[in-house]
Amino acid sequence: MSKLVIRAGDFTFDARFEEQAAPKTVAAFRKALPFESHIIHVRWSGEGVWMPLGDLDFGVGYENHTSYPAPGQIILYPGGISETEILLAYGGVHFASKMGQLAGNHFITLTSGLENLATLGKSVLWKGALPIRFEEV
Repeated sequence: MSKLVIRAGDFTFDARFEEQAAPKTVAAFRKALPFESHIIHVRWSGEGVWMPLGDLDFGVGYENHTSYPAPGQIILYPGGISETEILLAYGGVHFASKMGQLAGNHFITLTSGLENLATLGKSVLWKGALPIRFEEV
């Protein structure tokens, strides 16, 4: 099995795909690897960073979805009433948009570097966007 590595700015995290709980989301995201974007701080959801992806369509619906990802969990909102997005929780999150509460597919969980999550989140909040890259190695 390959290892998933996420690099956000100067931070590096190891992670695992939630293949049993979200197999369709994992398969669709894997096709996009390596995946690069920028993270910005969430507007309505609490302590999280997100990647706004506009009308990007991963071709998945809801599976293993939640409105309350725990720190270190990554969710994919497949689009619908708001734009497609990926969110990484670094603290308390109640996933929402200007349209109201949303739910995203929990498909990745960080397995290392959790002690750096709050620092990452606060850095994005106060200093602005950071590049992020997901890759299997």
